[in-house]
Amino acid sequence: MDLSIIIVNYNTKDLLRKLLTSFKNSNLGSYKVEVIVVDNASTDGSSESIKLYLPTIKLIQNRTNLGYARANNQGIKIAKGKYILLLNSDTLLNKTTLLQMLKFMGENKQFSAATCRVELVNREIDPACHRGFPTPWAAFTYFSGLEKLFSQLKLFGQYHQTWKDLHKVHEVDVISGAFFMIRKKILNKLGLLDERFFMYAEDVDLCYRMKNLGYKIAYNPNTKIIHYKTSSGRKKTKGKKFTRKDLIIRKKTSKYFFETMKLFYDKHYKDEYPWLLKKLVLVGIWVVSKFKK
Repeated sequence: MDLSIIIVNYNTKDLLRKLLTSFKNSNLGSYKVEVIVVDNASTDGSSESIKLYLPTIKLIQNRTNLGYARANNQGIKIAKGKYILLLNSDTLLNKTTLLQMLKFMGENKQFSAATCRVELVNREIDPACHRGFPTPWAAFTYFSGLEKLFSQLKLFGQYHQTWKDLHKVHEVDVISGAFFMIRKKILNKLGLLDERFFMYAEDVDLCYRMKNLGYKIAYNPNTKIIHYKTSSGRKKTKGKKFTRKDLIIRKKTSKYFFETMKLFYDKHYKDEYPWLLKKLVLVGIWVVSKFKK
């Protein structure tokens, strides 16, 4: 098996079906690919739909929502591929995305993990797929708007590494769990995703651990996917009034965002920066998580 695709699903039946359709229409060349879907106790009939639509899929059905990291780990444990691809259920593959990324990894042994260009529906790049680590300075320049004002300067563009050429292959610090391809042998050395990250930052944590061991991560813009970003975690309601359900979801995701970033800081930056500086950053993250649209 060349590639194991792991998709965590939580109440995204229609989007998941579109993704699986794009997979069925993919040109895989001679590569052998398996798909593993881990359903986190969806209530929208996702599991039943998957079984009927693509019977060859390996389906893990959880009785409760175990979170993104833990569910991905379930898939990783049974994966047989040389490469592992963590793929969001609210994405859409181009016909040659998988083929080109597998060829890229085969031809570029210096990279242990890679992503393609992840685009939003408006064709702009999803900034989450091309990031630096959220150091206090990087976080400050991003949340204060300095990164946006001086995006071409390395000093101010560290959060999303905006000074780099998005049209060329290059190394980055962090890629998104929306499309995260990694060599299985590297993942075996690193260990699984940290299951304390219920939602958000598990991809940042994995990249940080990789970098600490000297592994390189690539951004490859020569192929792409679409990321709807209307996943189970946050649903766009532009032009609509927020319902009570929308507000509850928004409150929960804000809570997860803040708690996971606090966990990341405690895990990796606790002894690297003064406690007061860390507190200031966390206050900024809290404000953003409460009031971001």
